[in-house]
Amino acid sequence: MTKRQAEASILVAEDDVRLAALLEQALDEAGWTVHVVHDGRSAYAQALDGSHDVLLLDWMLPGMEGVTVCRRIREIGLTTPVLMLTARSDVSDRISGLDAGADDYLPKPFDIDELLARLRALHRRSSYDETDVVQVGDLVVDAGARRVTRGGTEIDLSTREFDILFLLASHAGRVVSRFTILDEVWDGDTDLRSNVIDVHLATIRGKIDKPFGTHTITTVRGAGYRLETEG
Repeated sequence: MTKRQAEASILVAEDDVRLAALLEQALDEAGWTVHVVHDGRSAYAQALDGSHDVLLLDWMLPGMEGVTVCRRIREIGLTTPVLMLTARSDVSDRISGLDAGADDYLPKPFDIDELLARLRALHRRSSYDETDVVQVGDLVVDAGARRVTRGGTEIDLSTREFDILFLLASHAGRVVSRFTILDEVWDGDTDLRSNVIDVHLATIRGKIDKPFGTHTITTVRGAGYRLETEG
């Protein structure tokens, strides 16, 4: 049994016609307004109008790969949450998808209830107060504008990456457990044993630390993660 989604629009880009039909039926029953396309160029064209609340992209699409669609819409500033469906299971491939701007990924074959749960979590708009701005050293996380800067340089983060960083920055100097991150950012709708947090944190570190020669997020073995207040 799935939780019915408040009316929202989703673009499904899947070239397997049978799977696309099953996804359309499941999403429709869950309350989504569903628009299905079967190739990357159509997905890119449809994504550009910004009318969809979530994009569900298969990695291997004809005409233009889903990961390329994701990268290109991010390059022009489109921030619609993206869930990538992929048969690729290597961590390096997952990181490539996240680096392209995907907010989450789900390997095939997948459980439809897990897919729906992840889509609900992506669609859930954070309840941040628009005045919430957290500054730790030269790192500034602006919740209202969903904007991150370091030393005045703007840093582009995906929806998931921003939510994780804001959570850590809001508790700067304190350890935030994996359970807390999963509960706050994923609504608890993923396995605590999954490496999804580690993959996202590796990407975040690559954006907020590596280019600036800093070390901001520390892994506290067996406890969680801490955003350092110095250094």
